[in-house]
Amino acid sequence: MLVEGAFGISPDPFLAIVAASALAATISVVIRFGPLVVPTVVLELVFGIVIGPEVLGIKVTPPISFFADLGLGLLFFFAGYELDLRRVAGVPLRLGLAGWAMSLAIAYGIGAVLAAAGVVLSLLYTGSALVTTAIGTLLPIVSDAGELRTRLGTYLLAAGSVAEIGPVLLVTLFLSAQGTLHDTLILLAFVAVAVAVAVLTQRFSRHTLPVLERTLEHSSQLAVRWTIVLIFALAWLAYRLGLDLLLGGFAAGMITRQLLRDYELVAFESKLTAVAFGVFVPFFFIVSGMRLDVTALFASPGGVAKIALFFVLFLVVRGTPALVLYRGVLDRRERHALALLSSTQLPLVVAITALATSSGHMRASTAAALVGAALLSTLVFPMLGLRIAKRAHEPAATHADETHAPPTADASV
Repeated sequence: MLVEGAFGISPDPFLAIVAASALAATISVVIRFGPLVVPTVVLELVFGIVIGPEVLGIKVTPPISFFADLGLGLLFFFAGYELDLRRVAGVPLRLGLAGWAMSLAIAYGIGAVLAAAGVVLSLLYTGSALVTTAIGTLLPIVSDAGELRTRLGTYLLAAGSVAEIGPVLLVTLFLSAQGTLHDTLILLAFVAVAVAVAVLTQRFSRHTLPVLERTLEHSSQLAVRWTIVLIFALAWLAYRLGLDLLLGGFAAGMITRQLLRDYELVAFESKLTAVAFGVFVPFFFIVSGMRLDVTALFASPGGVAKIALFFVLFLVVRGTPALVLYRGVLDRRERHALALLSSTQLPLVVAITALATSSGHMRASTAAALVGAALLSTLVFPMLGLRIAKRAHEPAATHADETHAPPTADASV
């Protein structure tokens, strides 16, 4: 047993979490060389369950919860940072907004039926958990497959970005704040402050960015440090205004993206990604796994049935718009691929279910079923979607080869 530190905090659970994080990433990288793609976040949740109270008995303490909250804030920072409005502007963004509105109507309709039948407690929380897309999880998978810069990738980026912004606003405006006029005004005040910060940083960017860029290879690391300050400052402001901390991280990401829109700071992104996904974000997912009530999930056949139900509902809610609205811009196989990829969910489902259970609006078994279904969606949907996308390119590639093939010997004669 390790000796407790000066603050009475045992290092045992921290060692277990960081070891689980490293092991999850290692297994994910090794598996990636085979036919099966298992995102690291899935393994982090699984290892969280293993080291948690229900298996190995490690409990979530306040210091661990603090690190997990930091990870969640940084996760939403990258959700805002990855939103490049210039690339998805126009038809992709319009279809993304229309598709998410359709998903929202379907999800709340289904949520109302489930709530009336007593399957869930709140149509609002359950419906909101069904309308997300794990674009942050999908980006590295789609990029590695070479699909991110294709036509399908552009429409997926737009649909996924909207499906991250929308739930964040739902969590902040309706779920966390309960949608009162007073809280709506507070949210608008926060948005006004965030816009003012964005304008000021953009105005002085010509003078500050060159200085920050020069320190990227020095120990001062000014760009990384001031970005962290921006995240914490906006998260603190959101907390003080009674809003959800997630909004602060998301706003900081959007501001940073706009600030760097004319710059290619690859080193900056690499270092910030290393800090976030190398340390803090894994804490959030592993701790989320530790908090899952697996016993409640498998205590009855109904818990297992809920996993299958929500797994299908993810595809119905997020896949239907892809099949219906994108007929004029994507062919049949591309629409099927988009439907599967858009139905991939996990990070926001974990966040929304955590909020719902803590506020008493969701049973522990329902939250575990939603997260379990989201785990399955992350394992199954990207693999199937990318296979269909690859087949969609085959006829075009074959036709191109035939069109541009060099003349044969007979033809040249």
